Amino acid sequence: MLRDAVRSLAEAKIAPYAAAVDEEARFPQEALDALTANDLHAVHVPEEYGGAGADALATVIVIEEVARACASSSLIPAVNKLGSLPVILSGSEELKKKYMTPLAKGDGMFSYCLSEPDAGSDAAGMKTKAVRDGDFWVLNGVKRWITNAGVSEYYTVMAVTDPTKRSKGISAFVVEKSDEGVSFGAPEKKLGIKGSPTREVYLDNVRIPADRMIGAEGTGFATAMKTLDHTRITIAAQALGIAQGALDYAKGYVQERKQFGKPIADFQGIQFMLADMAMKIEAARQLTYAAAAKSERGDSDLTFQGAAAKCFASDVAMEVTTDAVQLLGGYGYTRDYPVERMMRDAKITQIYEGTNQVQRIVMARNLP
Repeated sequence: MLRDAVRSLAEAKIAPYAAAVDEEARFPQEALDALTANDLHAVHVPEEYGGAGADALATVIVIEEVARACASSSLIPAVNKLGSLPVILSGSEELKKKYMTPLAKGDGMFSYCLSEPDAGSDAAGMKTKAVRDGDFWVLNGVKRWITNAGVSEYYTVMAVTDPTKRSKGISAFVVEKSDEGVSFGAPEKKLGIKGSPTREVYLDNVRIPADRMIGAEGTGFATAMKTLDHTRITIAAQALGIAQGALDYAKGYVQERKQFGKPIADFQGIQFMLADMAMKIEAARQLTYAAAAKSERGDSDLTFQGAAAKCFASDVAMEVTTDAVQLLGGYGYTRDYPVERMMRDAKITQIYEGTNQVQRIVMARNLP
């Protein structure tokens, strides 16, 4: 029922704008409005804060179905979870009430500020600093590759509070867009997911109350990594949706396209391509859903399974979308058809929330 509801909504209210959102590189406001009106913009927020209280699997299905129509739009529910999960996992009850309630209502989105110009895969090498000043912390630094920056009201920011301790000297904070000293860089000009703004976040002597620290001092990096164990699965879901959208479109196309007097779907070479695409998508789906169940239960092998799902599903998405472009031939290479957009969108799923090379390191260190 959930899948049917989200698919109907995505096809009616999100898909019609997907091409324009990509072409104009503009935020998919229509998608945000539709998702918020149907309480699908941040389904993971627990019921006690006014949220839908969706479990990890339901959240994955929502993201998958939105991504099938528009990858940029699927980053609304996905990044709302990424940005707010540190608060849910480690924040005080007061902090949860303060920020989960408006998020659930749709009064503000959440973004996640971990990466920096010189700290990508080596996130512990960050330079953003937070210095205690009485009942306040003062933050200075630059965060890069921040999804939905400038649109989101709230930002989970990782900053160094004790430079002598490397990862154990990093703390997490909630910063608000309206805080004095917060500003944003120009939107990045990207290959794909053009409807989701990616910008730098500048923190220039941003003074925030001490009670906006998430968890204890020095626990920020551990919270950030724990968060990614859960949210990598949402990127697997996004990849899955993109791949499914590409397969669905290609499948329809090959039944209509005639060459040598018959639909190209009748040729075995085409049939084998479609069979391989469908098989790999289904394998990715099973891995992703199993990882979501583990995320919900908090299983001990979640780190491995989350990395495996994200890595496998994103590799499948890149392969399937490339094959979909091939199946459409010359038409697939034009913007008149959606598969070239899907191919461009798929690429980022192999890169963000930890590159697939880093996922393999994570898996190797956590072999079941």
